[in-house]
Amino acid sequence: MKIATCFALTLAALLSVSCSKSETPAAPAAQVASPPSAALSHAQPKLRTMKIYLGAEILDAELALSNQEIETGMMFRTNMLETDAMLFDLRYPQQAGFWMKNCPESISVAFISTDGVIEEIHHLEQNDTNTVLSAHNDIVFALETQDGWFDHHHIATGTVMRTEKGTLAETFLQGRQ
Repeated sequence: MKIATCFALTLAALLSVSCSKSETPAAPAAQVASPPSAALSHAQPKLRTMKIYLGAEILDAELALSNQEIETGMMFRTNMLETDAMLFDLRYPQQAGFWMKNCPESISVAFISTDGVIEEIHHLEQNDTNTVLSAHNDIVFALETQDGWFDHHHIATGTVMRTEKGTLAETFLQGRQ
């Protein structure tokens, strides 16, 4: 991979905005970047979806895969339904950090390891620009849901998440080095 491309991808990950913000493992919490997409003023269109399985629960989650989709996340989304969810592929293991810039509804987020295990679940307060960092540094995925969804459905840390295509690693990590 070219050095410029690698630098651009790393910089994009550091400057992520919206309801989500992702940091590289080496970035200290004190160096949280300001949102670069100040001109953004509306929600992104609904993203493609995939069925995900958490125990007996099934969600049709939107997939935030590109840098722009991850940066925009659920910004400006209103009236979240019980079944609304967004799965973020953060591309590599890291200490994840999410915030709620321009997110008018509180949500819950699960930080998930490469093997699909929910490591942490956090409440994210609407419009809060303070970053909520994962305690783990092996987070590769994040799942945002309606606030309280995990509690209401008795989904806790240690739960393994799968997709309609298999494990998270089989679905998203095949071919990555």
